[in-house]
Amino acid sequence: MEKLFGTDGIRGVANRDLTPEMAYRIGRISAWFLGRGQENPLFLIGRDTRLSGSMLEGSLAAGINSVGGEVRLLGIISTPAVAYLTRHLKASAGVVISASHNPIEDNGLKIFYHSGYKLPDALEEEIEKYYKQKEDALPRPEGSGLGQAFYDGNAREIYLEHLRKNSVSLKGLHIAMDCAHGAACRVAGELVQQLGATVKMLHDDPDGNLINVNCGATDTRDLQQAVINSNASIGLAFDGDADRLIAVDEKGNIVDGDKIMSICAVDMAEKGLLKNNTLVATVMSNGGLDILAEKHGLKVIRTKVGDRYVLEKMIEGGFNLGGEQSGHIIFSEYATTGDGLLTALQLLKIVQEKQQPLSLLTSNFERLPQVLISQKVDTREGWSENPKITKAIKNIEKELGKYGRVLVRPSGTEAKIRIMLEAPSSEEILEQYARSLAEIIAEEQA
Repeated sequence: MEKLFGTDGIRGVANRDLTPEMAYRIGRISAWFLGRGQENPLFLIGRDTRLSGSMLEGSLAAGINSVGGEVRLLGIISTPAVAYLTRHLKASAGVVISASHNPIEDNGLKIFYHSGYKLPDALEEEIEKYYKQKEDALPRPEGSGLGQAFYDGNAREIYLEHLRKNSVSLKGLHIAMDCAHGAACRVAGELVQQLGATVKMLHDDPDGNLINVNCGATDTRDLQQAVINSNASIGLAFDGDADRLIAVDEKGNIVDGDKIMSICAVDMAEKGLLKNNTLVATVMSNGGLDILAEKHGLKVIRTKVGDRYVLEKMIEGGFNLGGEQSGHIIFSEYATTGDGLLTALQLLKIVQEKQQPLSLLTSNFERLPQVLISQKVDTREGWSENPKITKAIKNIEKELGKYGRVLVRPSGTEAKIRIMLEAPSSEEILEQYARSLAEIIAEEQA
């Protein structure tokens, strides 16, 4: 059997890879391991709008109840809301049924520990190890020993109040907002309107048939057009579970996670709020962040791709801002995971305080040209020890200069090696270097 947990929980095609039977067993095992030593341990379950969500929700809840765990069903709610509520309500754990930005046929189980953080690797391994055993020796209480599931209608308001406390008046702002037919549909527009903004909503029907389809953070074309057509101050796009944000400036230009982080890092540093004057990003973030950091006396630390690695580094170093180009941005003083709505409010706060258009706020971010290609190989192993490949990489890095970067990494799912080149150069030159490196890799990895 393949590894159960990936970098962001358990994912697969619903009812094929991720079945109701699987959700039931995960519920039983997780409830037992995470609720040990507690009387009637409490578990929260939230989901996005995918059609398979209610099916998996019922199975997961039944599994938790079967070992005596209590379940609060939060309904359609964002991933960061579940993370916050797990900690706030002192639950044993929280589970989000969502595949984030993935296609509608996919779904997933993302588990948060009582702290509000994603499960540590050791606990995931413990759950996975037991799941792979054929025998299920976990208890099956009867009568009053069984757990119950009930709907919690107050949880959403608790989360919204948490966001409102960390925001400012948005009066005078005209916002276009794309909710991707996902978890943000029932809260995002309401929240910014309560704070005084005028809102034009897009894709705000919580329709599981349409989640992430040509909309939201992964496809901003409709939002860009809406910003221009409605003369909006700013556009905001969330993904299916609302843990990431991509913005659009008043001219219709995309403002990705790197640009959002650059705005927030500089603002926080100016106010003396950026801990250790450090921003945590991944290796995929644009080198423009390094140039910006150098100008403002800041430091950028890079991690492997994945918001969990960003968070690990933030906790390790005591940093309070980090994220990914994709729009997963973590403000660790307010949240234990990426939160699209929180990020939106932090960005809107800066726009309001500085009274400057978003296009001007992003103007000091110099995006370096970047080329990314994938090379098919027979094997993904051993490339980093191959002398021809490593020599080629070093030669290209020397040619690209101070701000040049060559990033080579194997695909986690395909027989391919990813090659990324970045430098203050032309894309044509970068493309030539990338192709020459790809040829060497193809020959050596055959």
